Amino acid sequence: MAHPARTFRRSTGRPGFRTSFSGVCALLLLVVGLLASAGHAQARTNGLLDVTCTPPSSASVTYNPPLTNTPQVSSASLNWQLGPCVSTSVPALTSGTHSAVNPPRTRTCLELLNTAAETRTITWNTGATSTLSLNRTTTVAGAVLVVTFTGTVTAGLFAGDTVVATQTGPATDILLCTLGLGSVSGVYAPMVVEITSV
Repeated sequence: MAHPARTFRRSTGRPGFRTSFSGVCALLLLVVGLLASAGHAQARTNGLLDVTCTPPSSASVTYNPPLTNTPQVSSASLNWQLGPCVSTSVPALTSGTHSAVNPPRTRTCLELLNTAAETRTITWNTGATSTLSLNRTTTVAGAVLVVTFTGTVTAGLFAGDTVVATQTGPATDILLCTLGLGSVSGVYAPMVVEITSV
C-alpha cells in the first residue's frame, strides 16, 4: 500500500524573536564600546606620564665663594639641563632648562644635607614654561648623594601635574666639608625628571 509523500518544511523561526535578539546584541556591543572608550579616556587623563627627562639630563650648582662648614656669605648659581625628554601629550617637547642665581646669604655645606622648599621654572624647547613647587630631601648612601624633589606644577604647561626629580651623584666633597676637611665649590649630578598628570 503506497503511503502519501510527506512534505517537510524547515522552520524559519519567529521573525520577531530574531529581530529582538539582533537588537539586544547590537545594544550590548554599543555599551561595551562606550565602556571601553570611557576607560581609555580615563587612563589617558589620570596617571599619564606627561614628560620624562633622562640622563644626560643634569643639575648643577656653583657657590661663590665655596662653602665650608663655617657660616659665610655666598651666592649660588643653579642650572638644570634637561634632555632628552619625551612627552606623550606634547610630542614636540624634547628638552628644557632652568637657570637662576640666588643672592648672597649666609650658607654652610651642612645645609646641602637639609630638607628645603624650592621653586623651579623650566623653559621648554617649545617656548612654554612650567613653574614647579618642590620639596627637596637628601640622603647619603656610602659615597653617593641622592637628592629627591617632589611637588607639583603650579603654573604654565602641565599645571596641576605631580613632579618627581631625582639627582644622583658623588657625596665625597660634601661629607669631607661637613667634617671640616674641605670645601664645596659646586655640585653636579645626572638627573631624571618625571611629570605626571593626576
